[in-house]
Amino acid sequence: MKPLTDAVAFLEEGNWEAAHGIVQADDTKLGAWAHGIVHMLEGDRRNAGYWYGRAGRELPSQERIADEIAALKADLDAGSS
Repeated sequence: MKPLTDAVAFLEEGNWEAAHGIVQADDTKLGAWAHGIVHMLEGDRRNAGYWYGRAGRELPSQERIADEIAALKADLDAGSS
């Protein structure tokens, strides 16, 4: 989970480019969720929707990005996969 933890740290900073390089290599549902968040931060909702679908999650509103990052971090801290 360490690479995804690093990706979340980048997401918290708003550095979606650095996070994208990490999440592209992760084929888990959490990786897909993080990938969706990356594209939300980038402003590409269509692509974000694809990744949220792969993660089995509903695409949130743009205003919920910080909540999504916090929820992803909590799931990672809890050891979800």
